[in-house]
Amino acid sequence: MPELVLELNGRTWTLDASRPYTLGRDPQGDIVLDDARVSWRHATISWSGRSWVIEDHGSTNGTFVQGQRIHHLEIGPGSAVHLGNATDGPRLNLSGTAASVASPQAQPQQQPYAAQGANPGWAPQAPAQQAPPQQIPQQQAQPQQAPQAGWQQPTPQQQPQSAAKVPHQQGPGGGAGAPPVYGDRSPTTFHQFSVGRVMRIGRALENELVVSDLQVSRHHAEFHSTPDGRMEIRDLGSHNGTYVNGQPIAKGGSQLLGPADVVGVGHSTFRIVGDRLEEFVDTGEVSFSARHLTVTVDGGKQILKDVSFGVPEKSLIAVIGPSGSGKSTLLKALTGYRPANQGDVLYDNRNLYKQFAELRQRIGLVPQDDILHKELTVKKALKYAAKLRFPADTTAREREQRIDEVLRELKLDIHKEKKVTSLSGGQRKRVSVALELLTKPSLIFLDEPTSGLDPGMDRDVMQLLRGLADDGRTVLVVTHSVAELAICDKLLVMAPGGAVAYFGPPEEALNFFGYDTWADVFSAFENYRDYDWAGRWKGSQHYQMYAADIDAIAPQSVQMPPMQAMKPPKPQGWLSQFGTLVRRYVSVIASDKGFLALSIILPLVLGSVSLLIDSGKDLLVNTEINPNTGKPVANGTALTVLLILAVGACFAGAANSVRELIKERVIYERERATGLSRSAYLMSKVFVLGLITVLQGLMVGVIGFSSRTIPDEGLVLGSQILLELCIPIMALGFTAMMFGLIISALVKTAEKTMPLLVMFAIVQVVFTGCLFPLANSIGVNELSYLMPSRWAVAAAGATLDFNQISPPAKGDSNDPLWEHTVGAWSMDMIALIVLGVICGFFVARFLRRHEPEVMRK
Repeated sequence: MPELVLELNGRTWTLDASRPYTLGRDPQGDIVLDDARVSWRHATISWSGRSWVIEDHGSTNGTFVQGQRIHHLEIGPGSAVHLGNATDGPRLNLSGTAASVASPQAQPQQQPYAAQGANPGWAPQAPAQQAPPQQIPQQQAQPQQAPQAGWQQPTPQQQPQSAAKVPHQQGPGGGAGAPPVYGDRSPTTFHQFSVGRVMRIGRALENELVVSDLQVSRHHAEFHSTPDGRMEIRDLGSHNGTYVNGQPIAKGGSQLLGPADVVGVGHSTFRIVGDRLEEFVDTGEVSFSARHLTVTVDGGKQILKDVSFGVPEKSLIAVIGPSGSGKSTLLKALTGYRPANQGDVLYDNRNLYKQFAELRQRIGLVPQDDILHKELTVKKALKYAAKLRFPADTTAREREQRIDEVLRELKLDIHKEKKVTSLSGGQRKRVSVALELLTKPSLIFLDEPTSGLDPGMDRDVMQLLRGLADDGRTVLVVTHSVAELAICDKLLVMAPGGAVAYFGPPEEALNFFGYDTWADVFSAFENYRDYDWAGRWKGSQHYQMYAADIDAIAPQSVQMPPMQAMKPPKPQGWLSQFGTLVRRYVSVIASDKGFLALSIILPLVLGSVSLLIDSGKDLLVNTEINPNTGKPVANGTALTVLLILAVGACFAGAANSVRELIKERVIYERERATGLSRSAYLMSKVFVLGLITVLQGLMVGVIGFSSRTIPDEGLVLGSQILLELCIPIMALGFTAMMFGLIISALVKTAEKTMPLLVMFAIVQVVFTGCLFPLANSIGVNELSYLMPSRWAVAAAGATLDFNQISPPAKGDSNDPLWEHTVGAWSMDMIALIVLGVICGFFVARFLRRHEPEVMRK
């Protein structure tokens, strides 16, 4: 068998025809190339039995011969192969040995496979020329004709050997070029340790290990070398946390390290090797893979079925498929929002689900809806986002510098003072991407970024994503648009039912399905939903090339010692987050002129309506006695006025909040995944809305009560009876606002809030006790205790002495909640406040349903 000599950068290798040779950046490979454009496991050179061949393993930047990208090609002495770039990529020069028999040489005129547009070693016929029993029926086929169970790929025309499975180079451990633990590349830096030495890590220049990463605190953690020779990592109260094997250690706590332990600080990873500390910096060149992901819902139905694929570093991957193919489910599984029931997601060979607390900082997600408040300017919106995501010890200047860097990178610097709502759809999507780029993620996911955009903006957004990938990030985009798929490195096609129908280069996808357009492919998906698309994919040559070796390339992650589960640390303390959220919310409200105007006009109108009711009558007990009952004649005006004021405050409070949570749900979900405190978010809403609602209640009460004659003395505040009457109205507005938050947390769309708001207001009218007596209505009275209007009217009624103003009918007893005593008034107010607190508890529980599962703690 002939030998082949390979020359690269002055070094030579003599290739033995009895075994294959792997090329790439994997240190365990046979021929290692230290070039960023070369993939981890780039290609294999082997003897096919009659010639030497080179096979590309789905590399990100490709393999080239004579300027054309190839996937499988015969080579020989005199051939030249470029890796990663057709012109200046690493060049492999091939020659024969003196003792070797001349092996078949690649013909200079031979057209590489890439120019043929087919699988390696075979040339498919046009779809119309393929035998009907061997393919999906074309659109002109009979409607009842279904795909055959034995449907095969087009028959190879030459090189039958190439149909065999791609050979894998077996390393010393028997694995197929397995990457090192955690997928870390060559160490960025080495640091020597000595007994008793302390090495501090942080952003501050006085640290021994200075990490230029805004995710890292100024004084983040420190390594200790103990007298017995062991190493210890101690957290210094960092904001984003210190991690050992992906798990956070207690804030201010410490942990002894073993030889296999890996310490994570921001984007840096540290590992102890002997007396040396090795540092690895995540610069974006990371692999990402999904293995056998399966998601099962209630009832045992699988909505995602055995999805496996590997994503090369610094690449752009598109995910397409018809409705019901599991694209959204897949995205949630890949990001850790909703982990799959079975399978693994590996970030640089680290289990994302088990180490989400640390790895979440390195992943960006841009949902379909905008994740910024549209009322703010671009720069102000990013300023608040940076304040929430970066540690509390970052300075305003540091955050502003990072914001300016991102705006320049995305060409948004000229729009930074514009409101987000004034930007075009494509520009708003860039702003959402800018928010995610603040923390320099290595992996970015986007959900339908081109939805609703015209073809020109569609192309601009996809070109933006292409640029992000070229700049050193891995980008995965779920999309319905097929117009710009050619710009992607890889394409994942999902079939109905949540299975993979294809994964590989986008330019080969249509030929794989045997159709000319994607419309035809999607029609086939719809017409043959029960066809085994996954089985066809797994039986294809494309599967052997691009997915069959995913388990070998990404072996099971190394098992680490179990650690006690801890809540992921938050970038900032609770008070700091609360303060930032309050300032942001106030800025949003101040920018919404319509809301401000309505907030003032609504209580004025609602309070003024009460003035139209018997304007000359007072709110006092009648001096006239009813001869039949011996009690004062009922003052119906007082009941009606209090009813109107109570309903007005109730409606205003609920209207303030009923849309607040649903309109920010996407923003909350994303910020919660990055460490936002649920209670800080909820309390910021309660504080700002509560303040607005209480002021509105005060306006309603002052307008309604000050124009009437009221008693001179109150039960609690004495001569300040006007304030005493307004307090229940203000408290009612606040509690109604809390009920509005419950509605907002429950509904799935904003359109459903208005009917529920109207229903809530009407129910409050019925249970005030002003329309009919409640005290003697068994069942109804007990039900009224759940209504805030019942307690608010009762508190104001106790002050006005409603049992005398509206005495019960003969034979009925007084309403105990209306008793003219301090005890009755206090009980009414306490009950009203307790209702508000209970509402807050339920809002927090309902908010939890909209969070990533890993954050539901």
